[in-house]
Amino acid sequence: MTKIDFHVNVADKLAYSCRLLRKAYQSGARIVVMGDAEMLAELDTRLWTFSPQDFVPHCRADAASATLTVTPIILTGSLADCAHHDVLVNLGLEVAVGFERFARLIDVANQMPQDLAAARQRWKHYQALGHAPKKHELVPAGVPI
Repeated sequence: MTKIDFHVNVADKLAYSCRLLRKAYQSGARIVVMGDAEMLAELDTRLWTFSPQDFVPHCRADAASATLTVTPIILTGSLADCAHHDVLVNLGLEVAVGFERFARLIDVANQMPQDLAAARQRWKHYQALGHAPKKHELVPAGVPI
């Protein structure tokens, strides 16, 4: 069963994701990042520029198959053709269809009411499927899921 972690009340979802992806990459994980096209384009840019000391290898899901095979982090809007099944990072508002193929799911929600409300719905969805999500509060408590 997929291990599910919610990282909630993130001040800057993309900056946090850059640090999270760096850490996951350094641990040897293969990661798929799910989100909308605009967010993934901004994440792509930030991964190249957020830390002058670190290289975080990544590519978009539309890269050549040879590139997808060797790249540890794939940015995508759909899990339909993803070859990696270690870690899924969900930056979107919806449940990632196909998340159960992954060993681990990290669901990230910022402090905006719409994002937190969507996270609550995803949490309930996972619970209804028999999962036991774990919450990681990144700022002082106050907004329950």
